[in-house]
Amino acid sequence: MGQKPKALTILDWITGILFITAILGVFFYAPLEAVMGWVQKVFYFHVAAGWTGMLGFLVSAVAGVLYLVKKDPRWDRIGFAGVEIGMVFMLICIITGSIWARPIWNTWWTWDPRLTTATIMELIYAAYLLLRQGVEEPDRRARFGAVYAIIGFISVPLTFLSIRIFRTIHPVVIGSNDPGAAGAFDMTPRMMQVFMFSLVAFSFIFADILWHRIRLGALADHVEQKKIQLQTWGE
Repeated sequence: MGQKPKALTILDWITGILFITAILGVFFYAPLEAVMGWVQKVFYFHVAAGWTGMLGFLVSAVAGVLYLVKKDPRWDRIGFAGVEIGMVFMLICIITGSIWARPIWNTWWTWDPRLTTATIMELIYAAYLLLRQGVEEPDRRARFGAVYAIIGFISVPLTFLSIRIFRTIHPVVIGSNDPGAAGAFDMTPRMMQVFMFSLVAFSFIFADILWHRIRLGALADHVEQKKIQLQTWGE
C-alpha cells in the first residue's frame, strides 16, 4: 500500500477543521428556529449525511461503468468503497431523521414516501454487499458488482425526487413545500450559510474516507492475490 501520501494527510487536517467549524456554525452561528427549537439543529447533519450517502452511490455507479469499460481493478475498489461509505451515511441520515421526526411528527417512523424509498435504497445496497460476499472469483465479483451498482443507482434519484413526485409530510429543503409537509421552515440567510457549509464539510469527509478506504481496499486485494497464489502452489 505504501507510505501515506502527504496530500492525504493534508486532506485529513482540512476535513477535521471543516467538520469542527460546521459543528460550531450549527450550534453557535445558525439562529434557533422559532417553532422547532433545538431539534431543528439535527437538520444540518441529517441533510448533509443524506447528500454524502447519495454521493457515495453515485461514485459507485460511475466506477462501475469505468470498470466495465477498462477492466481496471482500481475502479472496482472505488465502487466498493463508495457503496460502503454511502450506506453508512444513509443510515446516519435515517437515524437523524427519526430523531428530528419524533417531536415534530410525534413518531419515530412513518411509511412516508421519502422514508420508504430511502429504506428500500439502503436495502438494495445491502444486497450489493451480500452479492459480493457470495462470489469468490475476483473478476466475476467485480463485474457483477459493477452491473449491480449501475442498476441499483436507479433508487437514488427516485429517493431524491420522492418528496416532489408524491404527496408527503416530509419537507422539501430547497424549493416550495407540499402544503401537508410537517416540519417545514424557511431558512434565514445564516441558516442557509451553515447549511451550505455543512454540505461542503461532509463532501470533504466523504473524499477523505473514500481515499482511506481505497488504500485499504488495495491492501486487501494484495492479500487476496497472495492467498490465491499460495492455493495454486499448494495444488
